[in-house]
Parts: sequence; C-alpha cells; structure tokens
Amino acid sequence: MDGPARRGRGAGHGAPRGAPASRGRHFLRALGPGLITGASDDDPSGIATYSIAGASLGPALLWAALWTLPLMAAVQLTCARIGLVSGRGLAGAVRHHAPRPLLYGACVLVVVANVFNISADLAGMADAIELLLRVPSAVSVPLLGAGLLALTVYARYATFARYLKWLTLVLFAYAIAAVLARPDWRASLAASLVPAWRLDRPYVEALLAILGTTISPYLFFWQASQEVEEETAHGRRTVAERRGATSDELRDARTDVVSGMVLSNFVMYCIMLTTAATLHRAGIRDIASSRQAAEALRPLAGDAAYLLYTLGIVGTGLLAVPVLAGSASYAVAEAFGWRAGLDLAPRQGRRFYFVLGAAVVGGVLLDGLHLNPIRLLFLAALVNGLLAPPLLVLVMLVGSSRRIMGDRANGFWLNVLGWTTVAVMTAASVVFIGGALVGARFS
Repeated sequence: MDGPARRGRGAGHGAPRGAPASRGRHFLRALGPGLITGASDDDPSGIATYSIAGASLGPALLWAALWTLPLMAAVQLTCARIGLVSGRGLAGAVRHHAPRPLLYGACVLVVVANVFNISADLAGMADAIELLLRVPSAVSVPLLGAGLLALTVYARYATFARYLKWLTLVLFAYAIAAVLARPDWRASLAASLVPAWRLDRPYVEALLAILGTTISPYLFFWQASQEVEEETAHGRRTVAERRGATSDELRDARTDVVSGMVLSNFVMYCIMLTTAATLHRAGIRDIASSRQAAEALRPLAGDAAYLLYTLGIVGTGLLAVPVLAGSASYAVAEAFGWRAGLDLAPRQGRRFYFVLGAAVVGGVLLDGLHLNPIRLLFLAALVNGLLAPPLLVLVMLVGSSRRIMGDRANGFWLNVLGWTTVAVMTAASVVFIGGALVGARFS
C-alpha cells in the first residue's frame, strides 16, 4: 500500500518542511527504531569489549569504528526496509520465503546468544551499581531483571519506546569521558583513518570481538520488528495495511538508521579512545571487564570521568536488556506465527511474553552461576559467529527480492555494502571458530 493515506513517521504540521526549525523537528521525529538499535549495540558487554581493545592495544583499532559504519548501516537499513515494505518482522518475512528448519535453527541460536548477552549485561550493570552504591550483585541482578521485565511487559509501546529513546542520551557520557581523558588527538586521528593491519593474536582476537559485538544478529530482528511496531502504532494493524512504504517513510528510515549507527560507532570510538589514553598509556593492559576499566580509570582520568563511565554502564544496560529479550521473543513468535508485539496485553501475547520472560530469567539464573563474564562474552560471540553469516545471507536475499520487496528492493550500493558485510563476517567467523577449536579465548 503506497497511497496518499500513508505518511512518513517524521511528517508533521506547521512550518514548511524546508524551514530550518521544521527540518530539525522532522529529524527528531524520524528518530526511533534505528536510534534505539544503534544505542543498544553499546551494551555493557560491548563496553567491556571496547575497553579491553583500547587498554590492550591503545589506539590501534580506532579505525574499526569508522570502517565498520557503512557495513552496519547497510545491514540495519535493509532490515528496516524489510519491516516497512513487507509489513512483517524479519523472522516473519523469512518464514514465508525460506525453509522452516533453517529459520527455527536460527531462532534457537538467537535465543541462546541473547541469554548469554543478557547475563553478561546484568553482571556488568551489577558491578557498576556495586561500585557506586555498594549493593551486592546477588541483590541487584534479580531486582534489575524483575524491573526491566515488568517495564517491558506492562508499559504501553509508546511509553516503552519513549523511555528507550531518551535513554540513548546516556551514551554521551562516553564522549565527555574521552575529552576528560586528554588523548593525543593527532595520533588518534591518524589511527582512526589508516588501518594498522596486524596478524598477532591479541590484535586479531580484539578485531573479531569488535565485529561480533558490533554486527550482532539480535539487532537484525529488533530493527525489522520495531518498524512493524511503529506501523502498528499508527493504526496499521494487519499485514495488508502495513505492506508497502512511501518514499518519505524510506527516507525517514534511512535518517533514523544512519543516525543510530553513527551514534553506536561514535560511542565505540570514545570508549576505545578513553581507555587507550588512560589505561594503555599507564601500562594497564590486562583488564577483564568494564568494572576493571572503570576502577582503573579513576586515578588516571579523575572522579568525573570515572563516574560518567560507570553510570554509562548502568544506563546502557537498562537500554540493552529489553532489546535483547525483545529481539529473541520477536524471532521465536514470528517464526511460529504467534501474535507478537510490545503493545499486546499479557493475556493476548502469552507466548510472546513467555519467551521474553524466559530470556530475562535465563540471564538472571546464568549470572547466579558466577561464570567469568569474559567467558560469557566469548560464548555469546561464538554463537553470534555461527549465526551471523547465514542470517546475513537471508537478510540480503529477502532485501534484494523483487517478489517480496517489489520496486523497493535493495539498490546497487545497499547490495554492494550488504554482501561485503556477508563476506567480512564469514571470514571473521571462520577465523574466530578456528581459534575457538584450538582453545583461543578473547582476553
């Protein structure tokens, strides 16, 4: 449906669209699923990964924040377009155009990887809360899990989405922390623009960890499903009503997704810059968690940077855990044709919310085993490594299909960047899994 009744989500009233004030309002209103997806990518487990990379290697991997940006944006924009044009989430679209066993296997892997990620994120948040308030993790983890689950299930979608959207502001704490760390800006700029290709094990493992953390399968499911949620919130309840997209809607989606990916990689850059300028410079190269990074940062960058860094861990966890649990629930519900949506009452979406709740509870219970958080990150990255390449192939096949997408199928550059991402992630997964088979671990 591409008729005049449909309007871009950023469309508004008042001044002409070309006026500066109107353009600013339109930009802010266009921000939504893509912004939240990008922000949730910088979760506590991601912060730990970027902190370890900056502390162990200094500015050597700053270039990854710039060079992965077009790959991330192409994949997430393809997922957004699938949701907008097909009227279904990613699993729902794949369900109608791919073998069911392949889809069911992918859903199992997404749920498993997300449970590991939720556990690692809750552990990171609990560590940060213990640093700030001296509340033990045995108390904070169950309370965090229960509170986030209640918010996700019982809040109306509009309220929930607004909460996530405003929570993205916490990420700017890392930009301030980077300035307070007083890095060598000239050396950092050079490292940002020119990749330092190396084949030593710490460098390769850190790069693979960044790729696995940055281009994660759960983001694919979340992005497409949230586009459907936005359409449903505008009164388009059926697939037939949601199918199709106007040029304005696709343009707004591009603005939203690119903004979210720029924010995500900017924060990645700031975290690596901060830890490179403080921990690496001071000779503190061997850290195992975001908590260790925060503790070590305090005497080097001051109380303000330490506090911002620690609060950022809590804030990003509050953003990421509902996204991780929600993406697992969307994937399973859409794969089996169940009713799915965060605006459903608990009685209407019992199976959808059961999966969501099980993912959170699984993360809480896994955290209770007191496993090494880096081990959890490793396991999550391994599962994501197995899942990302075949799922990316499905994303690109659906996004490029004229039968599914009509004249809104991917254009030349989206296909070039998307298939480049498939090649990069396949190569990374082969190297990562090969290292895992011989006992390599991220450190």
